[in-house]
Amino acid sequence: MTDAFFTYRKNVLLAKSPSTQIEGVFAATRGRSVPEEQEALLQQWLEAGAGNLPASESVPTARKVSVTLASDWLEGSELLMTSLSDLNTSPEVTRCADQQHSELNALASSELQDHAVAEQARLPSEETVTVAGSAPWAAVVPQTDHQTAGCAGINVEVLNDDPAVLAWSLACDAETVPPVLPAQPIQDAVPFYPVSTEVPYHEILWRDWEDLSVQPCVLEQVSKNTPLFEFRVMSYNILAQDLVEQGLDLYVHCHPDILNWNYRLPNLLQEIQHWDPDVLCLQEVQENHYWEQLEPTFKEMGFACFYKRRTGTKTDGCAVCYKRSRFQLISLSPIEYFRPGLDVLNRDNVALVLLLQPVLPEGLGLKAVSPLCVANTHVLFNPRRGDIKLAQVALLLAEIDKIARTTEGSYYPVILCGDLNSVPDSPLYKFIRNGELSYHGMPAWKVVSGQEDFSQQLYSRKLLAPLWPSSLGVTDKCQYVTLCQPKKPGRREYSRDFLLQFRFCDVACERPPQLVLLEGVTDAKPAKEHSAVTAVPKRHNSLSFLGKECSGVIQHGLNLTSVYSHFLPQRGRPEVTTMPMGLGTTVDYIFYSAEPVENKAGECRRLYKDGALKLLGRLSLLSEDVLLMANGLPNPFCSSDHLCLLASFGLEISSL
Repeated sequence: MTDAFFTYRKNVLLAKSPSTQIEGVFAATRGRSVPEEQEALLQQWLEAGAGNLPASESVPTARKVSVTLASDWLEGSELLMTSLSDLNTSPEVTRCADQQHSELNALASSELQDHAVAEQARLPSEETVTVAGSAPWAAVVPQTDHQTAGCAGINVEVLNDDPAVLAWSLACDAETVPPVLPAQPIQDAVPFYPVSTEVPYHEILWRDWEDLSVQPCVLEQVSKNTPLFEFRVMSYNILAQDLVEQGLDLYVHCHPDILNWNYRLPNLLQEIQHWDPDVLCLQEVQENHYWEQLEPTFKEMGFACFYKRRTGTKTDGCAVCYKRSRFQLISLSPIEYFRPGLDVLNRDNVALVLLLQPVLPEGLGLKAVSPLCVANTHVLFNPRRGDIKLAQVALLLAEIDKIARTTEGSYYPVILCGDLNSVPDSPLYKFIRNGELSYHGMPAWKVVSGQEDFSQQLYSRKLLAPLWPSSLGVTDKCQYVTLCQPKKPGRREYSRDFLLQFRFCDVACERPPQLVLLEGVTDAKPAKEHSAVTAVPKRHNSLSFLGKECSGVIQHGLNLTSVYSHFLPQRGRPEVTTMPMGLGTTVDYIFYSAEPVENKAGECRRLYKDGALKLLGRLSLLSEDVLLMANGLPNPFCSSDHLCLLASFGLEISSL
């Protein structure tokens, strides 16, 4: 009996006393007995918890041990939460359960249980605590005065006012706390409910690395004797802080602390450093943050950095960084989409296009690898102005065409990154991937379908051909006019003044069959104000040439395909890269050069296979339901409202 009481009292101390104090006291008393002290300790226990025992019940004489109780409840609860599993495996507790449990139950009479219930009725509300590696339990808010448990033998179903007793009872009975306690006639008692263990953000938002180099289609293309220059590319919209503060209504689901730049910056840098890209394309980079914090940090990480701020009053822009040990810069071309006087190019978005030369490691001998063209952009967001988005992308493709074109007329491998503010089923996406788009008569909002649907509007803006004037100097093939293929030998060139002599001739007044009917443009015949020459060389039917220019179809020849498939087959859900207002969608992309494959009859989607630039792997994206579990974006783990995109590529290394 005395051993059982001693073991019980020790377990109470384990929960209420600092670990150093417990170790010192029990180490000092281990192996010796002090009968007087034990007797006094037992008497104290009887007065505190068993004072209502009948006088007929005699308490055996007991020896006591000098033990000092700690009155700090906070320390006690902390110790209990970290040591509950240790208590369950304590040899003293096991010995108490096996040898003395029956004696303690006999000592705890029904009157003593009534006393414990009365004490419980005065308990305040409980704080629910989840102990790692153990069953959930409820920790009672500590009282101002020190309380001692009534008896060690009280059943688990009865709430004790001492958490140590609850822990000791759990250890003795080898049972877990029931999820809901049986109903008891106690007023103002808080029910004892378990709480589900909170899943850490890094487990919810876990992203797998998909190794694509082991796929048969890739293995067939990569010869065992052909080495590859491997590198990683990351595209990341890091959310400019000025845009956060200007649109706080978009982030009402976020705690203000996680929107603070001093909180977000270390998270962003840690994420970039963890994935260790060789080429880094960033969007929404605030100018002062770039020059004061980002660029110095990236340079310490071994990057060479280039930045282009948006025009006008905007304070953010795009940045492209590359590892100096992996690449050397050949050329740099910043792009400003704003063109004064052009309604279709009147916004402040920008882009960067770089031509990089991979640096081969020493010892490869006479080897060479193709230069790489890297482009980064952030296209206009406005869902109603698809015409502006399309013109911006066309201007970007024209610049890529100029930078990536070889002297033979082909193209160096191209990687296009950015936030295009267009979804995967939009005409803008299909234009980039398929290389062609017939836009004439298309509603402007439809070019970015998926962001918003304005089909119910009676007077929606429609795209008309030509989308941009000839003064822009860009053809409908997304090439600069000055860099187009040279004309056929022997073809004569005529000045504008010379051709104007024939504007009223009979041939010029006939409508060409290919000419698109445009109200107010090509629907009226010119009046014959002057006599005109009736004979015009056949090859100079200039309006037929104009009809071809106004066909309403734009093209490009870069053969680009997406790194991502935009669908998660394991989950049966689409991939998402951002969650504006709680709705998941994909607007961020990494496109890369590939070789087109001949389509089957009736297929309009262009198919590709890897060419000189091979996709070796990618960082998986997440679905909308997963991000909702993490309270959307941003959250304490992801400090941007976009997910980063990451892909691994290989460039074939050839012999000189």
